[in-house]
Amino acid sequence: MTKQDARLDVAVLNKFAKAELLYEGKAKTVYKIEGEDNLLWLDYKDSLTAFNAQKKGSFENKGGVNREITSIIFRFLNRRGVKSHWVGDRDGNAMICEKLTMIPLEVVVRNSVAGSLAKKIGVAEGAEIKPPLVEFYYKNDKLEDPFISDDQALFLKCVEGQNDLNELKEKARVINQALIEFFSRLGVKLIDFKIEFGRNERSEIVLGDEITPDSCRLWDIKTGERLDKDRFRRDLGRVAESYQEVLGRIRAVWGG
Repeated sequence: MTKQDARLDVAVLNKFAKAELLYEGKAKTVYKIEGEDNLLWLDYKDSLTAFNAQKKGSFENKGGVNREITSIIFRFLNRRGVKSHWVGDRDGNAMICEKLTMIPLEVVVRNSVAGSLAKKIGVAEGAEIKPPLVEFYYKNDKLEDPFISDDQALFLKCVEGQNDLNELKEKARVINQALIEFFSRLGVKLIDFKIEFGRNERSEIVLGDEITPDSCRLWDIKTGERLDKDRFRRDLGRVAESYQEVLGRIRAVWGG
């Protein structure tokens, strides 16, 4: 972590200690930090889930791989003016983040047809989408995170008004353009991805959660090989190797 990337000095980060467990999700556990009201400690887990956690698995150091991928991408986005909750890293699978009030929407950007969209509209996987689609999904595990319209998001009071939805879409498009550049330098095509946003203590909407092979579809530009969680969803094998391949390419091009 370079000085220009760091929002907190490494010596300060290393003094933080985990406190009370606040939340355990499918991919991360969230803790308070002793003596800090506006920061959180995130541990990335080794677990893999798919189909609303109906399929489960894991591989060694997945949490560490995903934490490092997310940290590098968030730093990259920060240098391009995209604010996130990332503050700094601890060793292994831990990240220090700004506390956000999360918006209960998953924002999905699609550059090519794949997955559920291919089944929904009857178009072959890989077909390009121009301009990219930006979609909202309501974050509710019991309802299996359904697709919703702008009007439904407003009815559910996911945000304060249409201006917030417009801001989410615009931020998603900016992030998409940056990520296309980021991954193309690795020889990887960004098919689609899911991101989440929250409000910080200044009521700014900023990027939260993660950007990893769990939340993106990533295909090798030359071979079309899938380098993401679809390898787990579809029993394609080489799941751990593909995640490590993505991290290795990122380190080689963008540094650690």
